[in-house]
Order: sequence, then C-alpha cells, then structure tokens
Amino acid sequence: MGGWFLKRPTRPPAWVFSGALTLLVALPGGARDLSDNPLLRELGRNESLVLSEPYPIVVGGTVTGYALPERLEALGYERVSGRRPERAGEYFWGHEVFWIYRRAQRVGDTLDERLVGLELDGRGRIVGLRDADGRPIDRALRLDAEVLAETLGSDRAARLSLRLEEVPEPVWRSVLAAEDARFFDHVGLDGRALARALLQNVRSGFDSPGGSTITQQLIKNRDLTPRRSLGRKASEAVRALALEAQVDKEHILEAYLDQVYLGNLDGLAVHGLGAGAEVFFSTSVQALDLAQAATLAGMIQSPNRYQPPRNAERLLKRRDWVLGRLETLGWVSAEEASAARAKPLGARLSPPRRPPAEAFVRWIAAEVAEQAPERVARDRGVVVQSRLDPQLQRWADEAVAQHLRRLERDGHGGARVALVSLEATTGAVLAYVGGDPRVRDGFDRVRRARRQPGSLVKPLILLEAFERCGGRDPLTPASRLVDEPIRVELPTSIWRPGNDDGRFVGVLDVRRSLVESRNVPFVRIARHCGWDPVAALLRRGGLDLPTPPPPSFALGSVEATPLDVAAAYTAFANRGDASAPWPWSTMDQPGGRLLVRQRTREKHLAGADTAFLVHDLMLDAVRKGTAGAAALDELEAAAKTGTTDARRDAWLAGHANGVVTVVWVGRDDGRPLGLSGGVAAAPLWREFMNKAGPARPPRPVERPSGVVTRSVDPETGLLVRSFNARAVPEIFRRGALPRRDRFWRDDTAIDPIE
Repeated sequence: MGGWFLKRPTRPPAWVFSGALTLLVALPGGARDLSDNPLLRELGRNESLVLSEPYPIVVGGTVTGYALPERLEALGYERVSGRRPERAGEYFWGHEVFWIYRRAQRVGDTLDERLVGLELDGRGRIVGLRDADGRPIDRALRLDAEVLAETLGSDRAARLSLRLEEVPEPVWRSVLAAEDARFFDHVGLDGRALARALLQNVRSGFDSPGGSTITQQLIKNRDLTPRRSLGRKASEAVRALALEAQVDKEHILEAYLDQVYLGNLDGLAVHGLGAGAEVFFSTSVQALDLAQAATLAGMIQSPNRYQPPRNAERLLKRRDWVLGRLETLGWVSAEEASAARAKPLGARLSPPRRPPAEAFVRWIAAEVAEQAPERVARDRGVVVQSRLDPQLQRWADEAVAQHLRRLERDGHGGARVALVSLEATTGAVLAYVGGDPRVRDGFDRVRRARRQPGSLVKPLILLEAFERCGGRDPLTPASRLVDEPIRVELPTSIWRPGNDDGRFVGVLDVRRSLVESRNVPFVRIARHCGWDPVAALLRRGGLDLPTPPPPSFALGSVEATPLDVAAAYTAFANRGDASAPWPWSTMDQPGGRLLVRQRTREKHLAGADTAFLVHDLMLDAVRKGTAGAAALDELEAAAKTGTTDARRDAWLAGHANGVVTVVWVGRDDGRPLGLSGGVAAAPLWREFMNKAGPARPPRPVERPSGVVTRSVDPETGLLVRSFNARAVPEIFRRGALPRRDRFWRDDTAIDPIE
C-alpha cells in the first residue's frame, strides 16, 4: 500500500485550522496514540469535545483499587510482559513496579514524563513514583483524558478509530471510487470535477453540491460553515491546497475514513468506517467483503437516503454503481465485481455504541450555551474539560443497569434510578446517571427529578442543632430526647407525626435517634432549635424551602433533586462546607484559547467539629442502623437512608474516601414503589461505592482537634468518670460539653428535650 501515498511535510500551517489544539486524547471505542497524525490530534473550528478527567494517580492507593489495568485498556493501552514498555501506549505490571509509557500530554506549558514507574509494595500498594531514570516524582501522575462526546448534542455514537493500515485495501479503494477517484493525483482540488460543479452552481445560483475532493470534504466538515456560497467554496479550495502541501496523503485519507458521516440510527449519528461496519453489518472493518465495502462507500454521498433496510433497493443500485467504478478504474477485476454484485445487500443492523454519560453531556451542553452563547449561535466548536471519572461512570452505568434488572425481576417494573457522585472537597462531578443506561432516556433525574428526600434531612438538621441551635445551648450526640406522641399546631390543623415502625421508645439520645432514624425526636429537635433557624441551614445547603417553612420539613417533606442532596452532603466530608456541584473545569476554543474557567464554590454550613460529629453518627447508621445495607468491604462508609410516605421514594446518601454519592429509586409518576431506602437504594449505593471509593486518591475524614471523647451516663446525660459502671464513650465539641456528675453530690439528670 505504501507506494500509493505521497510523502510531504507533516505539519499544516497554523491558519489552516485557525490554530491547532494539541489534544492527545483517547477516542471513544477505539483509543490509540494519535500523535503521528496531526489531523486526528487537532480540531477544526466546528469540532467539539467533552473530555473526562485526566485521572490522577497518587501514592497510597493500590493498582487494583485504582483499576489501573481497566483504565489503561479503556484508553487503548497494550500490556507487555518481560520488559519495560518501549513505546507510547504500553504498560507493564510487575510485582515491584508498574510501568506506564504514557502518551504525550501537556500539563500547563511543560510536557509531562512519558515513561513512569509506580513502585509497589508486596500487596500492590503504590508507595512511590519515579521517572525512567529512577528519579522520584513528587506530584500526581495523570493518565490521558478520555473523550466523552464529540458533540454537545449527545447524539453521536462512539467512534471506532482505526489506523489506515488496519483498513483493508478494498474498503478504502471503494471510498475513493465513490468519492474521489483521483485522490492520489490531485493536490487538493480536482480540476475536472470542479469545472463541472462550477457550471452546475452557476445554473442553480450556487446551490448545487459536487466537485469536492476528500480533502475539501474534510475541511468543510471540520472548519467551515455548512452554508453554501461562492465565498465558502473559495475558502475551502484555498485551505485544501494548503493542507495538501503540508500533510501526507495517507493522513488525510485516514482522518476522512475515521470521521466520515454514515447516517443516523436509533437517534445517534454514525461517524467513521469502524462504527459503520459494526452498526450496518455487525462486523469489523477488517471482516468486510468487497460487496459490503462498496455498500458503505456508496452510503457516503447521502447516508440517510441510502440507509438500510428501508432504502435497500436504492442502496443496492448505489452499491452496484460503486462496484462498476472499481472495475472501470481497474482496481478490481470483472470477475470480482460480478461476484460482489451477485450477493444480496446483507445488511445486519446492530445498535450504535452509546456514548457514555449522556445526561451529563446534556448538562455540559446547557452550560456551554450559558457560558459561550456566541459560539453556539455560530455553530463553532468548543472543548470542555470535565472532572468526570470515566471508570466510575462505567461502574455506575453497570450497577444501575443491574439494579434495574433486579427490581424488574422482583416485580417492581417501572422503577427509575438516579445516581450522582461528587468529589467532596471541590463539588466536581465524578459519575452521573440520570436514567436507565440501557436505553436512550431524555429525562435527567439527577437535576430534574424533584422529590421528597425524607430522612435525608436529619443529618442536616443536626448541623444546626450541634452548632447554634437557634441561639440556645447546642445539642450533643448524648443529648436526651423524648420519643412519645407529639402534637404540632398548624394554622388550620394539628400535625401528629409518628415513627416509621409505629412505636415509641420513651427517652433516647441523639445518636440512637439518627442511627434508628426515628422521626418524632427530630421533630422535637427542630422545634427546640426553632423552625426558622433549622430551615435557614437547609436553605444554605441548597434545599428549597418555603417561607415560613411547614414543620413537616423536619421529616423531609420538601422537594429536592439528587444533585441538591449530594451538594448538601459534601459538608459532612468537607469540614462543614458544602461544595457547589460543577460539571466542567474549563471551556476552550478548538484552537486552544481559554474561554472560561470554573471556580470551586462553597457554602459554610457549620464548623469542622460539628460536621465531624454528624459524620460519626452517620458511621453508626451504617454500622448498626438503618443504613446497614450500605456497609462497604474496605472503607468506612457514613450514610443515611431516606424513605418517604407510602414508600414513594427510596434514597441513600453518604460518603467514603472523599466521594459523596446519592442514589434515588422511585417512579416518575409518583406511585408508591413499596420499598424503603435500605432495601431499594442502599444495595445499589454499596455495589457502586465498593469500587468507586477505593478508586479515588486517599482522602479520609480526619478528626479535628476540637473534637474530644468523654464518658457519659446515658440515663442522665451527665459526664461521668470512665470507670463509672454506666459510662459510655461519646464524642463532643470541646466547647460544648454536658454538665459533669460530681461524685460528692447528687446531680440531677439533664432534662430531655420535649
């Protein structure tokens, strides 16, 4: 094949694509190192990308916990054995070292190390990073970013990128026969075809297609507006000449085959021969026969007009025309063409590979429309850098799909799920499932489904109770509460809340109240500290409460989205500050110019000491309470269940290792699901977080110096000596301790809150 290609300098002038953004990233579905083809690593002005987080590897985690082999294989890396990697895209996994030969990427203005070794202890834990010469690396290593989407419409199927040498000769020759037979003879423009097209355009007022070479088509799709005009055609021609003067023919053809549009199926645009072979013939490019190759090539001219099976007769004629062209050009024999014509169309459709995180990409698109509206209006491209972790996203999609299958099997058809994960310290979105990943679901339940969170508000209420309590003496985990029937007077009625189990247990402390998720004690807490101060904290956390708030808000009878809840819950793992969720970090023009940068935003809900107290109570809710089904295998989880009236909504919200995850399960129409949060949501949360928690850099919740351990008598609520027969250890804020029981006098018990 090499004799067919013309060798030319390998870099186009900067003006050809209005500046080139060097994005050495993995393409979805068929990742590989693209650095040898400038047309695949640089973007035209019309092209958009949504990128995942360049995954950080830091000391302290394990190879398996970080899922490094899975991450590298998703990026298209190849594992080698018995030697260190020798070229980009290889990795070696040994007992004492894990070598990665990284593809080049830019970190600021400095090119990162390419060959990096991860020093391992005997259990696969990463204890150090070093470069190829053995020198230590004192900062986080970052893997390549993955491409989440190549359009902001979330309507393009994942591509399967191929090197030109991987495309069989009959396939690429069929494309040339159909689109640009003189490709290897012209310098970007085909004079004969151009003359014919100009004559047609003069007659039609410059509204007729035709005459474009493959080079021109590539430039038009990447860099120019779709509007047909003489000026655009002139620009296209000049750019084609410049591109051909600088870039190898094989690179131009490779880029064209990689990106050519082949129609829509199941609402997704199919681009590239790799995806086309899979979608329309359920096979690989390498397995296409001559008839199938001619069929795909014939579709390029008008993909949706020729798309099988509804246009089979028309496509069959087009295929035979391509075969005739191949025969006329002498690229196949008469016998080969005749044998191919004798074959039936043979189309076998397969669903296009759905791009990951479709609901998340729709959110990104909305953000771009808000932050860069002029680019959207002019159909110009944008490069969005997100913090989504692609491996967490894959795990989330798998876990949600499996959980929905279990619910359907158990007679809960029609159930819907939302799952969102945030990095606690920044609010960065790590995983995002807005619906059923098995189907195209246009409703984003993470941001749009406003449902009652039920008992998920209880830990937030404790932030106010432990810190300010509306100006009264703050409560503590040992504060005693009355769990007996209660009457709350409303303007027009009396509210008599009860507990989920229908029982009352008398007097109990705050810790037990949260662990067992008892309702009446929390109504008493909110009333004691003041409805308005408690409601104000919930509002600062991002929940929408009316003014004045109805007392029932203390049991979660307000509306919130899973994203709202996740943002509020970051406070428990972020020293009392709730991090506003954000889906992107930067937006750039395709040429590399920064458009806008996102900033981390926080709302202060409570002090670090107070947040740690609530965190500790949530740990107990998992260890021995209603969230027990969320217990993780390797990490301590702090979580809370939520179940609304009639079991319409089931929730689990919590965190581990700096990852805050919220799961909601319910029905879109509000009909009762019939399951509690511990049954419907906790198992999914656990399945996902068992992988997601260890996969992130170590970030435990550290105990602040202002939190102290003291012994308390649960029957009186008083501090006692540790050797007291009734002494139970409890944690407190240093400046908010209960009274001490003096051994020389008979101290009265602390009155429970009624």
